[in-house]
Amino acid sequence: MFEKLYKQGAALDRHSCAPFADERQRYLAHCAQQGYSHGALCEIAIALLWVAHEFSACPELKATSLQIQVAAGRWTRHQQRRHRVRNSKVTRSIFSKTSTRWLQFLGNQAEPIREHQPFTALIDDFAAWMKYERGLSPVTIQNRRWYLDKFLRWYVAMDRPISEVQITDIDAFLAEYGKRTSRITTATSAAALKAFFKYAGIRGWCPCSIAEAIQSPRVFAQENVPSGPAWQDVRRLLASMDTDDSFDIRDRAIAMLFAIYGLRSSEVSQLKLEDIDWEHDQISVWRPKQRRRQTYPLIALVGNAVGRYLQEVRPPCSWREIFLTIKAPLRPTSHLNNVISQRMLALGICTRHRGPHALRHACAAHLIAQGFTLKEIGDHLGHRSSSSTEIYAKVDLPSLRKVAEFDLGGLS
Repeated sequence: MFEKLYKQGAALDRHSCAPFADERQRYLAHCAQQGYSHGALCEIAIALLWVAHEFSACPELKATSLQIQVAAGRWTRHQQRRHRVRNSKVTRSIFSKTSTRWLQFLGNQAEPIREHQPFTALIDDFAAWMKYERGLSPVTIQNRRWYLDKFLRWYVAMDRPISEVQITDIDAFLAEYGKRTSRITTATSAAALKAFFKYAGIRGWCPCSIAEAIQSPRVFAQENVPSGPAWQDVRRLLASMDTDDSFDIRDRAIAMLFAIYGLRSSEVSQLKLEDIDWEHDQISVWRPKQRRRQTYPLIALVGNAVGRYLQEVRPPCSWREIFLTIKAPLRPTSHLNNVISQRMLALGICTRHRGPHALRHACAAHLIAQGFTLKEIGDHLGHRSSSSTEIYAKVDLPSLRKVAEFDLGGLS
């Protein structure tokens, strides 16, 4: 790998003769496969050369995060003396990230033992029960674990075992949590705690009366009405990305999947190359909430946008996910919320919700305006229950007014 980066004999010898040459070359080859440019690979090689000298006295090449930070400081000062640094903070950060990724690639990063989080065994036990006994989806389990972890991290300050938890503790937590979130989020948190303490009561960890006493905040019927941009704003958003820029080409294809098919963020990020049947113009989507695949006809507009991204932007690599990062290291895109919300903000599209779910709401409202039935819209959006679709009927107020203003035939 060094031969591909350096033509001058002195530079080649300097990298080849330094400690851990094989390990550094393996990592550089890995970075090259991830799409790093020649210049970026040279910068990585220089950083690794310094790291290799720093830890040459360690035969197993193990280092903690603290040791990496110390080495990064020495490297930055060395570069400053040679007038090669414009921003010491950035230089130190790049060095630390490069070193950490190399050691993690080799499996040699020795992290200090982390403090054991209290109640971890209880959460794991509850999660296993949800998975194997209740058969809940991974998303539901992950969400409940998240809310439960929030409460237990708060409760640990009480310095009491879970067997001594009181309903006043849970009420105090929900009251404090509710100050920072909406009533709907607080109600979801209360439901997760209720499920856990019901299970904890069965296992004898705490009194069964705790779960029965947990009260959710009242959520009003109109409170969870979806909010999305008007369809003309959706068209304006898509038009703003109709350029030759690599980011625009990728993001336009992503936005179309949100707006036209009403897909969720996780459903788009998990799309794989084999999920598109180009021969029969079909796209297959895994619906995690329904735990099944759903096949859609691949309309030409979306097919052309995705095809252009695959042909002009997406580099050949081992990843099977369709949408990858533009800059190296190549990996599946995971911040789709930022992709959409930042573009909506830049265009001045103001809605209560931004991001992928706002386009999903816009899709549903547009289908209602086009006269599709709630059953058809629910099937299109992958809803498990008709109640999830019915809330969109509250949004189409102009159509409801037309119904209310029909000719009464002289009745008064």
